[in-house]
Amino acid sequence: MSTDLTLYSNPMSRGRIARWMLEEIGAPYQVKYLEYGTTMKDKEYLSWNPMGKVPALQHGDTVVTEAAAICAYLADAFPAAGLAPPMDQRASYYRWLFFAAGPIEAAVTIRSLNMDIPADKQGTVGFGNYERMLDTLEYACRQSDFLAGDTFSAADVYVGAQIGFGFQFGTLEKRPAMEKYWDQVSDRDAYKRASELDNAAMAAQAPG
Repeated sequence: MSTDLTLYSNPMSRGRIARWMLEEIGAPYQVKYLEYGTTMKDKEYLSWNPMGKVPALQHGDTVVTEAAAICAYLADAFPAAGLAPPMDQRASYYRWLFFAAGPIEAAVTIRSLNMDIPADKQGTVGFGNYERMLDTLEYACRQSDFLAGDTFSAADVYVGAQIGFGFQFGTLEKRPAMEKYWDQVSDRDAYKRASELDNAAMAAQAPG
């Protein structure tokens, strides 16, 4: 497979998660920034990403969308980076990747829209309620240094980014175990490089 990697992103988007993951694997890549409402809705882009959003990753002839999927894909496509546990040790890895992509995303979105799930309907939604989701996330952060055991993985990129965004925008309550976990994963050089690159792009896009 071609090693050509192109990330379609916007510095004010979940594309920052994919950029962090790309910095972790250490392979060369390029970034094409798209604008909301214009280039994200371009006919060619929509032909392989009908959602019309970012991030999207092009790897040779392969296209991957959704930030969690991009993280998991890159971990498998570049095994030398060591960002996915061996297959017989992936239970926690998959568990927390999909927990963040499902219950965390849904619970945070519902709460940010000031919507309440009635107690008698909480069994019909994947996250139950916000507090239950938060308790479970706190539990995950308490178990070990990293979500999939003693080694940093793609799960830490995705879940860590969700926690970082939650703290930044006030959508996640700060709890000690979660703060300790975030402090640890955000201290990685790859995260710092990715943040600096996207922050610089964001400043360049700013009017005036």
